[in-house]
Amino acid sequence: MRTLAIDLGSRRVGLALSDAGARFATPHQVLPVSSPQAAIRPVLDVIHKEDVKRIVVGLPMNMDGSIGPAARDAVRWAGLLATRTHLPILFVDERLSSFQAEQQIVSRKRAGEKLTRQRKRNQLDALAAAAFLQAFLDGDLRPVDVLGLLSF
Repeated sequence: MRTLAIDLGSRRVGLALSDAGARFATPHQVLPVSSPQAAIRPVLDVIHKEDVKRIVVGLPMNMDGSIGPAARDAVRWAGLLATRTHLPILFVDERLSSFQAEQQIVSRKRAGEKLTRQRKRNQLDALAAAAFLQAFLDGDLRPVDVLGLLSF
């Protein structure tokens, strides 16, 4: 089942895709956006082009496990996407995915890869999406019950 992971940000949206067997996650692209709502159309294009059957959205929870404004925004945005796709949307805790992506880039730089600040910024969000997607596919990251955590 082809799965799309979305790392939603206010200026960039990172996308990662699984293979058809849902075993391996790879960074796909980073969408520069003026607002998260501006990402809906390009995300829909990826969903249709890549034959996505399931969506995993990173939920930026607070370090204490609580839900803050950014997580609420991610849930609202995913609700808008859900009305357009009718695909299952799952949420996962993505608290450490950006840190893991940053560490991956540091390792690549140490190995000799030339990464400019711009190229790093362009890859970071897609790498973060791939990190939490791979953890989800491996069974190391369980879906978060947002209805049980949110009180709008």
